[in-house]
Amino acid sequence: MKLLVALVLLAVMISLGSALFSMTSSEDRSVRMLRALTIRVALSVGLVVVLVVSWKLGFIEPHSGG
Repeated sequence: MKLLVALVLLAVMISLGSALFSMTSSEDRSVRMLRALTIRVALSVGLVVVLVVSWKLGFIEPHSGG
């Protein structure tokens, strides 16, 4: 589960970097930037859904912070 979360967070960061790169260097920047940001949002929402479902099914458990 930790590997999955780490990979999705890495994919989110790559997508965000791609959007930044297309925003600063490309002529047709709006389409590429929109696609990269859409992927970032979809990955983030998907990660939250996976974490909540995993928690509800008992695959992961929160721990106390203090």
